[in-house]
Amino acid sequence: MTNAIVAEDLVKVYPSRRGSKEVRALDGVSLTVPEGTVLGLLGPNGAGKTTAVRILTTLLRPDSGHATVSGFDVVTQSNDVRRTMGLSGQYAAVDENLTGWENLYMFGRLYELPKAETKKRVGELLEQFNLSDAGDRTIKTYSGGMRRRLDLAGALIGDPNVLFLDEPTTGLDPRSRLAMWDVIRGLVSAGTTLLLTTQYLEEADELADRIAVVDTGKIIAEGTADELKAQIGGERVEIILSDVTRMDDAHRLLSEVSTGEVQIDKRTREVISPTKGGASRVLEAAKILHDHNIEIEDIALRRPSLDDVFLNLTGHTAEKIAAEEDENV
Repeated sequence: MTNAIVAEDLVKVYPSRRGSKEVRALDGVSLTVPEGTVLGLLGPNGAGKTTAVRILTTLLRPDSGHATVSGFDVVTQSNDVRRTMGLSGQYAAVDENLTGWENLYMFGRLYELPKAETKKRVGELLEQFNLSDAGDRTIKTYSGGMRRRLDLAGALIGDPNVLFLDEPTTGLDPRSRLAMWDVIRGLVSAGTTLLLTTQYLEEADELADRIAVVDTGKIIAEGTADELKAQIGGERVEIILSDVTRMDDAHRLLSEVSTGEVQIDKRTREVISPTKGGASRVLEAAKILHDHNIEIEDIALRRPSLDDVFLNLTGHTAEKIAAEEDENV
């Protein structure tokens, strides 16, 4: 399979400001994105995600390293790169005083599309993004979700092979976020290659074929969501007992079948039993307790989340803001 995006040892250093130390926004980042797939670049603000996107979309030169998009070098063949890719940044790049139709038409002309083709694409995109009824309204009347959809439509006006989405759902309400996910899934199913940056763990889990975890300018782990979760293990059966006086009995019985140390919390009546084997272990634990007349109020299998992965890899959760670095690094 051909790689649509390739980055090798990208380094970008921002000079110190007001006596602070220099910031290595990227510190040897390497990644590949095969054609027709989605790579999720996951990390907190300040991790280096946006810097990587800026380099790959020719908006910023790396201090060292090499990168190509659709086979074109991002430094020496920047014009060719721009003709093959689309970009939707963290904030909707639309003119509030123009209508939705006028914004998309302007984008098409900037891409040097013929007038007739531009008009056709504008109509198609307004319909695709459920904005046809709002096409004649000025952007200042649009909701946040509508602006994000229009911005993404603008990134697609040139029918790009490769699309970069830099935190496309930041600031959206849950319903708008789900709608944007549906749009993104549609683009991928049509064959678009996508690099998606996000600090939302659920978003990476839902959309990405592979995930690269970024922290302090470095790729610290990469794989599918399941592969990353498997790195830390962590399946466990969580049980709430009806009778707090049976906690010690439950601890003793489950310790015989658990893959790790069983924990109990008498305040919450919770018993946590590390395990492997999925749902069958829930049934096994329930049977053991039932056979010894220990009544269960609730029982469930919990698998590790991407947040567990990030915490395990970095020592902090993905939502923690890197306060010492520029928010847009």
